[in-house]
Amino acid sequence: MSRLKGVFQYVLILGITAFLIWFSLRNLTLSGGEGTFSEKWEYLVQTWNNAEKNWLFAMAALAVVSFIIRSERWRMLIQPSGHKPSLASSFLSLMVGYLVNLVIPRGGEISRCYNLYKLSNTPVEVSFGTVVIERIVDLICLVALLFIAFILESEKLLGFVESLPIGTGNTRQSVLLYLCLFIIFFTALFFWLFKTNKKVKAFVVKTWSGFKTGLLSIFKLERKGLFILYSLSIWVLYFLMSYTVIMAFPQTSHLGISGVLSLFAIGTIAMAAPLPGGTGSYHVLVPQGLVFLYGVPSADAVAFTFIFHGWQTAIMIVGGAISLIVTSFVIRNKTSLLKNN
Repeated sequence: MSRLKGVFQYVLILGITAFLIWFSLRNLTLSGGEGTFSEKWEYLVQTWNNAEKNWLFAMAALAVVSFIIRSERWRMLIQPSGHKPSLASSFLSLMVGYLVNLVIPRGGEISRCYNLYKLSNTPVEVSFGTVVIERIVDLICLVALLFIAFILESEKLLGFVESLPIGTGNTRQSVLLYLCLFIIFFTALFFWLFKTNKKVKAFVVKTWSGFKTGLLSIFKLERKGLFILYSLSIWVLYFLMSYTVIMAFPQTSHLGISGVLSLFAIGTIAMAAPLPGGTGSYHVLVPQGLVFLYGVPSADAVAFTFIFHGWQTAIMIVGGAISLIVTSFVIRNKTSLLKNN
């Protein structure tokens, strides 16, 4: 039953993603009419061919640097627990997590911890606690960046947000009510199992102990200033990645820094949706932002967004696939050495 439920959820997510991609591609109206699917695909290819590839390769280089810094920051958080994975292990695990995230929303957070366990024997519950800390720090940086974006481009961004069909007050109240009931139900179920089942209780106690160790690791950092520098550097690099891609296309290269801030804010919100890699939500919101805020023609806005997101995704797929292959070889060699000894 649980497997069937998981398959259903996966199919549902893929269905929503496919619908949103179709919806955004439907808005790709070519001069002289709607255009067939092949004509729209040719237009995407033409947009790619017109892009300045040096800017796109610069974006890929910045992405790799951000991955390395994020891997080192994660390693810093784990070390106070007494476990010292190598930078290579944390990097490989991070990239595998990115790959899994493209298929299972937020699944990469667990998979990278499990991958790190296989490579360095770092307990999953400990590394997952550090991942939660990472997410809290990233959320603080994201809120700060969104705050700056709304300060500099408040009139445009507020107008864009008001233009979005996010539902009536009654709809939002209903969603909140069902969410609260859902939380109450599963909280009550958890405490009931914790009280009545010894195996569940032992598992929870062990997991919480390791998880707490990971959570408290930030207070035991020897070089807190370096950790802050890494965190700021990651988000500066994310911003520069957006800037380089926007500069790569003639349709968007005139937007400037404030335009990059606005689109970065919209793109970040879209990527937060519970879909694989933000696929679908990104393809709907970003083109609307380009058209609404800066008057970019709809066809150019949609084509730019598809290529922008596709390039980012391709980098993660290639990096994740290579990391998965390297991980399998490392684990195989490690197992062979243990058997020989």
